[in-house]
Amino acid sequence: MHVLDTDHMTVLERGGTQALALSLRLNGLADTEVATTIVSYEEQCKGWLAMTSRERDEALIRAYAQLGQNLAIYAGMLVLPYDRRAHTVFLTLQSQRIRIGTQDLKIAAIALANDATLLTRNVAHFSRVPNLRAEDWTK
Repeated sequence: MHVLDTDHMTVLERGGTQALALSLRLNGLADTEVATTIVSYEEQCKGWLAMTSRERDEALIRAYAQLGQNLAIYAGMLVLPYDRRAHTVFLTLQSQRIRIGTQDLKIAAIALANDATLLTRNVAHFSRVPNLRAEDWTK
């Protein structure tokens, strides 16, 4: 299984050459082999919700359209939960004092709990997590 980090989800949303490279590789996989995490959904939703709370008029309409587009993307794919297995892995990683952010550590824990490869542009960052396979498919 391949799990898209938040940055890869953002690439897909924005389009462009990196999205094309990523999409070409993802298209070679079965739908059941591609997922993202509930933590990535949380991260992106926080950003879109902050935007909808501060925008006005036409910008507000665009912000809600982008929030809807984001929802459609997540609804169309497997979203892995932060469940008991992931939480157990998270606590183990946390006790090792791995120097990455809490949200990234949760994403790593979900990938490890599902024996998945994490697709991220932050390969060097996630390489601090023992036994985590991380690749960048946007190149």
